[in-house]
Amino acid sequence: MMNKFKNGFLPLMNLQFQHRGIAKVRLKWVKNRSLDHIIDKETDLKAASLLKDAIKRSSTGFLTAKTFSDWQKLLGLTVPVLRFMRRYPTLFHEFPHPRWNSLPCFRLTETAELLDSQEQSIYTLHENDTVERLSRLIMMTKNRTVPLQSLYPLKFDLGFPDSFEKTLIPKYPEKFQFVKAYNGVTAIRLKDWCDEFAVSALQKSNECECESGSDQYREFKRGKTALVFPMRFPRGYGGQKKVRFWMDEFQKLPYISPYADSSKIDPKSDLMEKRVVGVLHEILSLCLHKKTKRNYLRSLREELNLPHKFTRIFTRYPGIFYLSLKCKTTTVTLREGYARGKLIDPHPLARHRDKFYHVMRTGLLYRSDGSLKLGEDALMVDSVENDEMRDGDSEEEEVETSDEFSEDEVSDSDDSE
Repeated sequence: MMNKFKNGFLPLMNLQFQHRGIAKVRLKWVKNRSLDHIIDKETDLKAASLLKDAIKRSSTGFLTAKTFSDWQKLLGLTVPVLRFMRRYPTLFHEFPHPRWNSLPCFRLTETAELLDSQEQSIYTLHENDTVERLSRLIMMTKNRTVPLQSLYPLKFDLGFPDSFEKTLIPKYPEKFQFVKAYNGVTAIRLKDWCDEFAVSALQKSNECECESGSDQYREFKRGKTALVFPMRFPRGYGGQKKVRFWMDEFQKLPYISPYADSSKIDPKSDLMEKRVVGVLHEILSLCLHKKTKRNYLRSLREELNLPHKFTRIFTRYPGIFYLSLKCKTTTVTLREGYARGKLIDPHPLARHRDKFYHVMRTGLLYRSDGSLKLGEDALMVDSVENDEMRDGDSEEEEVETSDEFSEDEVSDSDDSE
C-alpha cells in the first residue's frame, strides 16, 4: 500500500506527538433550530427523490400502494408513504389500479419527468466531478476498497446517480473494478490512485487563503505549523476559557491528511483523534449538502480505520460538527458548510434539488383548492423561497460545559432507522 506524503503531508514516523495528553472537556449537546429545520426539509426532499427513482425503475412505470407499504423506515419518513405521496400531487399522479380499483397507484407527473430530465443532464454535465468524489472516498480507505452496500445509503448525499453501479462504474474500467470482499460481498476497488485528488478540503481552503496573502499554509508546507480547522462555536461556548484552551491544544497537533496511511498512529492517541476529525470533516465536505446520517458513516468504520466509538467525536467538537436528532434519526452536519441557514457553495445538483423542493412545496400549498398548475417561473427558480431560520447561531440555546459529559440525549447506540 502506498503512503502519500505530498502536498504538505507529514511522514508519520517523524511525528513526535502521539501522546500529548491535551486537556479534554466534555460538552453538552446544543440544539440548533436552523440546521434542524434544513434537515427536516431535506428529509422530505430525499424521500421524494428516491420515490421518483423507484417509479422510473419500475417496469410498469408506476408503483402501487402495496409496493411501498413498508418503505417508511427506509425512506426516513415520520408518516406513512401513501400519505406522503398524496401530499405532493405536482410530482406524483394518483390513479386506481387497472385491475383492482381499490388499490392506489402512482406515476410521475409531466412536471416530475421534466425535473428528472434536467437532473439527468446535470449528472451528465458534471460526471467527472462525481467520479472524483467517488475516487476520493475510496482513497481514504485502508485497502482502496469500499463495499457496494455501504455506498448505497450515501448515494443521495454524495450526489451519485440512481443505479450508479450499472451506469457509472462500468464506464471507467481504468479507475474502478468490482471485487469480492473478504466477507463475500461485492465491493468497488480503486485501480488508479490520483495525487491530484489526495488533497483534502481543509488543505484546499488554506491554499485559497495562501493565495490571498495568508502565510499559514506556506508555514504548514514547510512543516512549521499545523492546519487549523474552522470553528463556529454555538452560543455559550465562546467565553469558556477551558474550552478555548482545549481547542488551541487540539489545533496545534500535526494535521494528518485523510488520504495518508494511518496504520502507524497509536489508536488511543490524541493524534489519532485529530486524524479521525480530519476524515469525518473530509467525508462531510464531499457530501453535496455537507451532512449525512451517523449510521451511514458507521458502516464505513473498518474501511476508514476509525475507532469503535468514533461518533462521539461529533459532540466533542461542536465547533466543527452539529449532531441533529430530527426525524427520528441522527444526522451530522459540517457547520462551516452553512451560513445564515443556507449552503455556502452549493453544487449545481444541490441547486436543482432546491428547485425540486420548490415544486413539491407549491403542490402542497395549492392542493386544497385544486390548483396544481405551475408557471414557468416555478421551474426556473434556483432556490426555494427562504422561510427558514436564517442565522443558525442566534437560534441555539445557552449551554453549560462540564468535564463529564452525559450522553442521555445523544447516545452512541444505533439509530432507530
